[in-house]
Amino acid sequence: MIKHSPLMTLIYFALIMVLVVGLSIVSNHLWGGKSEQATEHEDFIIEKEMTVDQFGKTNGIPNQVLKEIFDIETKSDLEKQLTEYGTPDQIAAMAGKKMALASERAGKNWIKIPVKFGLWFAFLSAVFITSKQSKITSRLRKWLLFGAVIIFGIAMGSDPSPMGTVKDAVLLFGIARAVFIPRMIAMGVLFAIVILANKYVCAWGCQAGVLQDLIFRINQTDQRKAVIGRQFKLPFVLTNSIRIAFFCLFVLVVLLWGIDVIEPVDPFKIYKPVSLGLAGGLFVGALLMASIFLYRPWCHLFCPFGLAGWLLEKMSIIKISVDYETCIACGRCETACPSTVMAAILKRDTKTIPDCFACYTCREVCPTNSIAFSSRRRRLPPPGHFDKKGHAPTPIG
Repeated sequence: MIKHSPLMTLIYFALIMVLVVGLSIVSNHLWGGKSEQATEHEDFIIEKEMTVDQFGKTNGIPNQVLKEIFDIETKSDLEKQLTEYGTPDQIAAMAGKKMALASERAGKNWIKIPVKFGLWFAFLSAVFITSKQSKITSRLRKWLLFGAVIIFGIAMGSDPSPMGTVKDAVLLFGIARAVFIPRMIAMGVLFAIVILANKYVCAWGCQAGVLQDLIFRINQTDQRKAVIGRQFKLPFVLTNSIRIAFFCLFVLVVLLWGIDVIEPVDPFKIYKPVSLGLAGGLFVGALLMASIFLYRPWCHLFCPFGLAGWLLEKMSIIKISVDYETCIACGRCETACPSTVMAAILKRDTKTIPDCFACYTCREVCPTNSIAFSSRRRRLPPPGHFDKKGHAPTPIG
């Protein structure tokens, strides 16, 4: 039996931070120097009677990209006047789009991306199979989350990430009106996982999400009681309103000024700590400390993928549901759930179901095995089911 105390919780928190930051620095060094971030291009220099070749050399555009911009087939095409291809604004737009896409391709680690997706599929499948064979206990959950931090965060780095697929797609389109097809494919795959199994990639594969989740859990006893202070469940109407407002702000600023407001405070950079500035470090540090008391604060309050995933999980095939034939209305699942979602699923007294991260806590505490993570349809509780809280199930036979 692990002894729980405020001091031990703080020690665990400190050890996790040291482990994540220290090993991430080593991991980033081993992966090499690729930035994995698209670089922005300054305004293009376009002069009167400039040729295509002169335009390329003056603006430092690689030959391959120049060929894509102007559809060059022969060397003689390099001597054509820029005016043959449109106005300066049209040429700048064409060049900006192609340069942005070239920067995206050059900035990606094409070895890491398929490896990480393969690990996602393997790990998520293993968690799913484990949950079907036996209940995931508090201790096992912590080890699974810790393993996910090691694999998807420390070993595989900050990119790719679920949030990055949404955030960077909006950013690229807002700045260059370009669409990076590999990213859209990656986004589609991650969204498909959300639809297949309720927000599963957020629950067990998102490197920022699992770190917040792990920190929240180390401040709990095996009976899910807070060790330090109190763990809060913020109303979903509050958290989702903030998340929607933040996403609208992010999109608006990108479209108007081409600025990424998430980048300076991106929590995924905890796995690339050398790129965190002072402000970013303070924000991420405060966010992770808040995770001791709030369940996944970034996911609920700010994450663009979290918002998109919440919308898509309405279509999830496999999700948490309750069998009211055996449910004794004891309320243990509602109490143990780290957020307000189980109360909404259990009682169905609201049409809006909050984010469910498929953590299996509700299934762990249910004394009658009435909760399942399956394709079983969610049903409304029978009238008066919760009037006699804690009633015994009707005997069979």
